[in-house]
Amino acid sequence: MSRLLMTGNAAAAWGARLAGVEYVPAFPITPQTEIIEMLAGWCERGEMSARLTMYESEHSMVTGAASAAATGVRTFTATSSQGLLYAMEMVFAAPGWRAPFVLVNVSRALASPITLEPDHTDVLAARDSGFIQIHCATCQEVLDSVLIAYRLAEHPRVRLPVLVNQDGFHLSFTREPVDLPEEARVRAFLPPFDAHQAGFRASRPVSQVVAVLGGSPYSYFRYQVHLAQREALDVYDELAAEFAAAFGRHHGAIETYRCDDAEVVFVLIGSLAGQAKQAADRLREAGLKVGVVRPRLLRPYPASALRAALRGKQAVAVVDQNLSMGSGGVLYAELAGALQGCEYMPLLVSFIGGLGGRDIGDAEFFAMANEARDAARRREVPEPRLLYTARELRELRKLQAIAGTGGVQEETR
Repeated sequence: MSRLLMTGNAAAAWGARLAGVEYVPAFPITPQTEIIEMLAGWCERGEMSARLTMYESEHSMVTGAASAAATGVRTFTATSSQGLLYAMEMVFAAPGWRAPFVLVNVSRALASPITLEPDHTDVLAARDSGFIQIHCATCQEVLDSVLIAYRLAEHPRVRLPVLVNQDGFHLSFTREPVDLPEEARVRAFLPPFDAHQAGFRASRPVSQVVAVLGGSPYSYFRYQVHLAQREALDVYDELAAEFAAAFGRHHGAIETYRCDDAEVVFVLIGSLAGQAKQAADRLREAGLKVGVVRPRLLRPYPASALRAALRGKQAVAVVDQNLSMGSGGVLYAELAGALQGCEYMPLLVSFIGGLGGRDIGDAEFFAMANEARDAARRREVPEPRLLYTARELRELRKLQAIAGTGGVQEETR
């Protein structure tokens, strides 16, 4: 095993290489392009035996990935932001084909307005597609999650595509120390793809058609995908334990940090968890018992693990890097549903932050923790808050005045 400085994009490419992928359908989009560039270079130099094909769009790219996986080929692809939306028809179709492949999404905020910075709106748009979703907080997790994802996708109790998500720029272009496992050890953990009955031979063609079905049979097959997702919860736990035994790193369905005696807990996904941990340390120095809970799995949803981690806490500050228009944060709504009706559960407070890559500093984590604690003492649930400073609001009003677009609709803080 060697330790190298690498970006999240490089970690994703190394994960695919170590997994022994055979086919890489590709289409470039910032900030994902570096993944494809690295894989293309390795293929051209003969360092990988995979075939890489450039497609004309993300839609056809995911079609090619699902088609290859359905015929027994270990397949890898990657996209980001608008590219994931362009592929969305096939993102919803592929799980129904039970096509086991891995797609790395490099999260970037969606238009409009246009930005190159990250948030989670793109990946959460695919939440209900049937793709399993693993969310990473470090470059090491990106590499490890790609390897785990292949075992999970190809498992006979699952057979679904897996989306591994990393935050654009915050991880994709940030270099961190990453342990690169030896190929032989990876092979022991991740053997070649056993496609069972699936396959393609020109001499023995087998049709794998997509039938047009009415309500009852359609409902049955959709429910089968749901059951496979639920089965994936147990399979993931088994694989995480096996991966820890092989490589010394455990990636459970959720990560907890300083939660045993915590009174207030931050719940969030992605690379922002590192800042939340740092804030928790400083808040504890100031006398407030704070912890962090980060779901790695978002689909299937680890509801039982979250209930166990949050039982007995006073308050939870849910930090969403997304905004479901007209409703609020997706993570907040899902967690509220999971905790509904359970005894000894905390009061939930919703915060929307990090949209379009906006940073969240210690001062705002401090304010969120204090507001969540105070709300728990009053037993009053405040309205969702958009994290914004007075200075930012003044600057935006100046821009709006120059552009003649009208005033801000509501005070935010």
